[in-house]
Amino acid sequence: MNKKHWRKPIAIAIVALWLIAPAAMPYVKAERNPNPMVLPPNSRPFGMTYGEWSAKWWQWALSIPAPENPLLDETGALCGSGQSGKVFFLAGVINVSGTATRNCVVPAGKALFFPILNFEADNYVCVDPDTNLTIDELRDLAKSFMDMATDLECEVDGVPVEDLMGRYRAVSPPFEITLPENNVFPVAGCTDPFPLTFPAVSDGYWVMLAPLSVGHHTIHFHGSLPSFNFTLDITYNLTVVARKP
Repeated sequence: MNKKHWRKPIAIAIVALWLIAPAAMPYVKAERNPNPMVLPPNSRPFGMTYGEWSAKWWQWALSIPAPENPLLDETGALCGSGQSGKVFFLAGVINVSGTATRNCVVPAGKALFFPILNFEADNYVCVDPDTNLTIDELRDLAKSFMDMATDLECEVDGVPVEDLMGRYRAVSPPFEITLPENNVFPVAGCTDPFPLTFPAVSDGYWVMLAPLSVGHHTIHFHGSLPSFNFTLDITYNLTVVARKP
């Protein structure tokens, strides 16, 4: 692997459980859903796969200027930046410690989508512009980082999400990145990134959580990349509020 591609990944996360009744089939025992409030990773929530949602997440996260970007926010004050539609994105953090405790208000009826750990690979952000990896090579690069992931944990209101490493890994289709001025990459140690990048790909562990009930909820998630001495540990204190009539 070319070392110039190696940069500390932007990690993220959060999770929970949703009751989805499996379709009844004669003489066939339905598979138990170990996380009833999580939309199944092999489903198509709101018409897209987990992998397709992961591309949308990256486009959201990287389109927001640094002063308003949730990735740089340790308190939750910026968690509403750039949000739209039926799915509310939650972010990890770019800081030295890899830790954050956030207080965040979420409108009722919004699903939550977030990575526990993830990695984005492309030819132009943080690397030599003469690099020209194919999509398959970019996928291999992202995979090499996510294959190192360990200690994945996620709890929603104290209830652990089961089998994160076995079920919740997703790879994106190729997608395009459009970076604003004053974007997050210089903060992450990159200089002079291209404003428009294609293709980019993502690999990581993701969760799509069904809408939470109105009230207070706590989400805690954790993951490590020991080879890079990187650990993410984040707590979200969520307040889900009813929409105005």
